[in-house]
Amino acid sequence: MTATIARPAPPPAALPAPRDAPAVAQLLGRPMPTDRLRAGIVTLVLTLVGGVVRFWGLGWPTDQGTPIFDEKHYVPQTWQVLRNGGYEDNPGYELVVHPPLSKQLMAVGQWIFGYDPVGWRVASALAGTLCILLIIRIARRLTRSTLLGGLAGVLLIADGVSHVSSRVGMIDIFPALFVLAAFAALLVDRDDVRSRLAVVVAEGRIGASVYGPRLGVRWWRLVAGVCIGLALAAKWSGLYYILFFGALLIGFDAAARRAAGVARPFVGTLVRDVAPAVWAFVAVPVLCYLASWLPWIASETGTDRHAVGQQLPVGGILPDWLRGLAYYSTKVLEFHATLDTPRGNPHPWESKPWTWPMGLRPMLYYYESGTGDLGCGGPSCVSAVMLIGTPALWWVSIPALGWSIWRVVTTFDWRHAAVLVGYGAGFLPWFTNIDRQMYFFYMTPVAPFLVLAVVLALGEFLGRREQGLERRRTGTLVVGVYTGLVVANFAWLWPVLVGTWITVDRWNAELWLPSWR
Repeated sequence: MTATIARPAPPPAALPAPRDAPAVAQLLGRPMPTDRLRAGIVTLVLTLVGGVVRFWGLGWPTDQGTPIFDEKHYVPQTWQVLRNGGYEDNPGYELVVHPPLSKQLMAVGQWIFGYDPVGWRVASALAGTLCILLIIRIARRLTRSTLLGGLAGVLLIADGVSHVSSRVGMIDIFPALFVLAAFAALLVDRDDVRSRLAVVVAEGRIGASVYGPRLGVRWWRLVAGVCIGLALAAKWSGLYYILFFGALLIGFDAAARRAAGVARPFVGTLVRDVAPAVWAFVAVPVLCYLASWLPWIASETGTDRHAVGQQLPVGGILPDWLRGLAYYSTKVLEFHATLDTPRGNPHPWESKPWTWPMGLRPMLYYYESGTGDLGCGGPSCVSAVMLIGTPALWWVSIPALGWSIWRVVTTFDWRHAAVLVGYGAGFLPWFTNIDRQMYFFYMTPVAPFLVLAVVLALGEFLGRREQGLERRRTGTLVVGVYTGLVVANFAWLWPVLVGTWITVDRWNAELWLPSWR
């Protein structure tokens, strides 16, 4: 027997009298807050504040007018992309080790503002600002609280990793943006699926098939697939999120069918949902990834574009452009696979994954010293930019993540599970080859999920309305003090996050741990 397609849910007041009220209530869960205007104002104001913080003094610092740190790779490559109309032509070195989308986005900034520090970094700053907007809406949907949504925005603004990554002409902030957008779309899709199933339950049609109903076109799942594809086109680490978020999507679907009372929910998920999910989370990302290569495909001078006939023999079933792209990708994969830490001669700022959750080994992106004439107020001055996770935020990562694991194990809390999946997708895969040369900036896409884990924990401190006024006041005090501590910590670190001239004594005071030196 085949069930009819579930219709999108009408507003709750328009639902027919439910035949299984408990199942409908379980499916819909807590409703979204009704304060849409206030939520919109909170989102807008915090995004604007975050934008000011991210864009402030964006043109400083430089290395005597040239890019700093790994900007020295990406900025010239971005200029090639702009000059050529979307692709790189660096055959002499072939040091093109990431997909093109991040550099295509950075090229727009150079097109508008020119080949100068603002042009190098403006796309990164915009991406970092959009991350603030997204995390506010994500946290609000996770917690059903505008207050906690705003709190997530404040914490991300005050995160040193997100801040510095938004102010350099490097690529890590772009996969962070697209991963966060994909996560947001997944959450909306989850709510939409449950609303559709609630209609079926209310109308008494849930038993029409042991597999449950077909759910029709799920546009938000498709949006999530597009965003994952863009993350992959920005950096290959987006591949991990295809796997992790794909598993999360299937888990959401199975849990929704089970809550709806489907006779065989897990088999129903396999029958009804897996094939469309493969389309949305495999085919669509691959198409998005290939789309980012269209300028290279259409080019005559792109790096390895005409590998067929040169490095590869002529002929074969596949088109020449696809064989060339496969060859190009193989060379990139070889670079990453052989990027091991030289024995006895490690990079001075590399680190291993077990140091990342608490940010025990930050990275120095820029350093310059000079005399007191530079205006720091002392005889000697220092200007530095370090990628540092704000300690008040990152040093609570272990208890915050531990709390999330506890909530998943003891109460099957889907919110904590979803955040852990996002965190794990950006963190766990790096343990597969610990001999590889690795750096703390790989945690840039993970930072928003750390913020979400902390916000969920703070929600427990805040308490619920039914727990009484005194309990809520105490919780509000705790949350307020902690948030103030994070913001104050961020303000203290500000000089070494933006390169302000400071005295040598202040510079030494910023380096809290021996591993920071």
